[in-house]
Amino acid sequence: MTLKPYVLTEKSFFLYQEVAYPLEERGLQFGDGVYEVVRIYHGKYFLLQEHIDRLYRSAEAIRLAVPFEKEDLIEKLEQLRKMNDVKEDAIVYLQVTRGSFPRAHAFPAENRPNLFAYIREMPRKLQEAENGVRAILTRDVRWEYCYIKSLNLLANVLAKQEAAERGAFEAIFYRDGKITEGSSSNIFLVQGGKVYTHPATERILNGITRMKVKQFCDLLHIPFIEEAFSTEDIAKADEMFLTSTTASIIPIIQVEEQLIAGGKPGEVTRKLQAAYEEAAGLAMKNKNASCK
Repeated sequence: MTLKPYVLTEKSFFLYQEVAYPLEERGLQFGDGVYEVVRIYHGKYFLLQEHIDRLYRSAEAIRLAVPFEKEDLIEKLEQLRKMNDVKEDAIVYLQVTRGSFPRAHAFPAENRPNLFAYIREMPRKLQEAENGVRAILTRDVRWEYCYIKSLNLLANVLAKQEAAERGAFEAIFYRDGKITEGSSSNIFLVQGGKVYTHPATERILNGITRMKVKQFCDLLHIPFIEEAFSTEDIAKADEMFLTSTTASIIPIIQVEEQLIAGGKPGEVTRKLQAAYEEAAGLAMKNKNASCK
């Protein structure tokens, strides 16, 4: 996954090796910042406006000023893509922090945020999308403001590492017996032709792909129910799937030792995958799944 040479910062465009921030940087010291990851397919951004809108919502929630206006930032990200001559599948990582100041917990008096964005090649997860993945369950010990896409991801990192060590793709968080979301994804359960997922409260990050799935369900006349389901409901699921910017829509075929629908991706998931690929301008892998 090759890193592209040019980086956007709050000041200008630089080569990757030229970008440096002081040790007393509030993102590094306190996790005092927010971020976004945007998908690029065939050299074109997908859902860029939606990601930028969420970046500004997250920044507002922690009283952080983004150093560019929205449209200016979008133009600069387009320029970054062109400078790096991106033609393949990739991601852009964008981070904004409260800046570089002598270490003190309270906000600095001066408004001088740091921003950087870089592009890295990232192929699609085609095998996982086709065959489905395993997941584990882990207790949700995170803070109460998960709707903010902040830099404070230690609990997510530990959960993802546990999943990797146990040979799984994702760790699914639960709180008081109810599924919230994955360590880096939103989680969905299908039963009786209806899609269930945790409501977009402060307990989860309202994923951009999650929002698109809701739209796809409306278009496909699939009931989309924002209602938390329990760990016990997993055994009765007809299908499960996860969504994220980097993974798109991936079937979950096993949670812990419980096989979902005999360990095979389901029809509703396939329809939503096809709708996503059509929206993103991608070659449809599941030709039998109709979006009509």
